[in-house]
Amino acid sequence: MHRKFAAIIVAMIMIGVLSSCSSNSNSGSTDTSGKIKVMVSINPLKEFVEAIGKDKVEVQMIVPEGMEPHDFEPRAKDIEAIGNAKVFVYNGLGMENWVDRVLGSIDNRKLIVVDSSKGVSLIKASGDEDHDAFDPHIWLSLKEAKVQAGNIKDALIKADGANRDFYESNYNAFASQLDSLYNEYREKFDKVTNKKFVTGHAAFAYLCRDFGLEQNSVENVFAEGEPSAKKLKELVEYAKNNNVKTIFSESMASPKVSETLAREIGAKVEKIYTIESREDGKDYLESMRYNLEKIYNSLK
Repeated sequence: MHRKFAAIIVAMIMIGVLSSCSSNSNSGSTDTSGKIKVMVSINPLKEFVEAIGKDKVEVQMIVPEGMEPHDFEPRAKDIEAIGNAKVFVYNGLGMENWVDRVLGSIDNRKLIVVDSSKGVSLIKASGDEDHDAFDPHIWLSLKEAKVQAGNIKDALIKADGANRDFYESNYNAFASQLDSLYNEYREKFDKVTNKKFVTGHAAFAYLCRDFGLEQNSVENVFAEGEPSAKKLKELVEYAKNNNVKTIFSESMASPKVSETLAREIGAKVEKIYTIESREDGKDYLESMRYNLEKIYNSLK
């Protein structure tokens, strides 16, 4: 009699465990406070989600701060976290070469997947035959950041339609801030005759298009390899011919090469943000304003 009773108890426990496992793939889509769980690949997307979702979202970033996204490979816990999320946002355009592989391994049909590059006006990445054909640094354009934020807003509405007006209102407020910063610096850059600057990493093509500028860089779009002696010689000539007095350096690219180039032409080295990670406590808008002001001052 006791054995029969014990067997029933064990059976009930097993049913409970199996039931819990079967519902696990979607049970994590909201946390205990009812917030939507959103996984993002890189920092700018995290900031866009937070600007639109505010206190209704819990956002987790996959690529660790300070790591080059092109080199990152997700860990088992990252894949599990994506599978348990309600929304997953990635940049696209080859920035995360692991996305298709990871999504193919996840069993969560309700996961809302957002390629934030959808609808962006793309720029081809020159000289990068081993990569996707387009420059992935779209968030460094205030115009294209607005497109990315719009894609995120649509996803949050899909995930939580009851709060559509909340997400629409927050998106409009954020888009207005982007427009305001763009208009401020469009007016400034229109007044300078010198439109050329030099960076360590060719990440600013979209920013340049916004304001009619031209970048020349030590490293290519994907920040790979060391520049050849020929490339450095060309950069020295370019800088001298275009009266370049500032060489910009980014944390994701080698500062030593930028410093060597600067010494060669008697220029100073200034930091500039790619915003792939959050740096110096600055948020996206603060970092973009900093970049634009530094570039503007270098051209005057």
